[in-house]
Amino acid sequence: MTEPVSGTAGPAGPRGLVVGLLGAGAMARAHLPAWLALGARVTVLSASGRAAELARPYQDRGVTVARDLGELLCGCDIVDICTPTPSHRELALAAIAAGRPVVCEKPLALTTEDAALVARTAEAAGVPLFPAHVVRYFPAYAAAARAVAAGRIGTPSALRFTRAGAYPVWAPWFADPALSGGILVDQMIHDMDFARLLAGEVVRVHARVRVGRFADGDGPDRPGHPTASGTALLTHASGAVSRLLGVWGRPGLPFRTTFRVSGPDGVLEHHSTAGAAGASAGGSDVEAPGGALPESPYLTQLREFAAAVAGGPPPGVSAWDGVAAVRIATAAAESARTGKPVELSGPLG
Repeated sequence: MTEPVSGTAGPAGPRGLVVGLLGAGAMARAHLPAWLALGARVTVLSASGRAAELARPYQDRGVTVARDLGELLCGCDIVDICTPTPSHRELALAAIAAGRPVVCEKPLALTTEDAALVARTAEAAGVPLFPAHVVRYFPAYAAAARAVAAGRIGTPSALRFTRAGAYPVWAPWFADPALSGGILVDQMIHDMDFARLLAGEVVRVHARVRVGRFADGDGPDRPGHPTASGTALLTHASGAVSRLLGVWGRPGLPFRTTFRVSGPDGVLEHHSTAGAAGASAGGSDVEAPGGALPESPYLTQLREFAAAVAGGPPPGVSAWDGVAAVRIATAAAESARTGKPVELSGPLG
């Protein structure tokens, strides 16, 4: 049994929230329309000075700009962190200290220790903390998770994932592994998280990274565009093995994702190029919804988070899922640096 995977969106969530949106880059541009579709009022703050630019097209829908973090925290019900990764830890801790539920773009932090600190602090304060692993909410991925949970293919034993698109030159910090973690931590963490969801805890990671340039001309004034690729082999406690490939390629490289999840009773497959084409979400590393999707996965994700804050069921992604994803991704980065596999053991926090 080989099944192409599809899925549908969930029910409507609560309205009337006031959201403090931190950041004005690609992810903020993906989250803002979703919050507005949920009926939220949004206040934006960005250290880049681009908050007014982001808010301007939505002024007639009540989107405003905060003067500083204190003003934003005092005037919102939920904080949504869409800033560059190095700022996640401090902004999340500030929001938790103010008692505000937090949605934080992946990764939660650049290190497992910092991610666990944020999760522990939120837990101790009784503040909801939601890592925004949006790939779980793409219909094909959500349907695959449901199929595995229902036992349709038996226990997964062999998993393959690919994720490829143009190098994110739109924000220079991606090119510095000290700021982004590189392709393994920033891009491939999506599939690491999903592999763990399907096949269980990861106990061993072996990874490699190659960086280079796509030559688009001759001479010192035309050095070409940066490229990077990563491979990772994840061994799960169940004995399952996941093989991952990530690519940041040449300019204009069409974004695509695939997965193949095999078990004793069948196979689940997905190829993003088999359906309607999606567009890059302002240069982000996840596909923006095309016409074939029932709704934006960002909307599906944020509706679930907002409903949980309003007293509904816990969301499908926990704070500790976010920590676990960081641990796998940073272990992969360490493996790539040393050339040796990294064993994962012991508690997360």
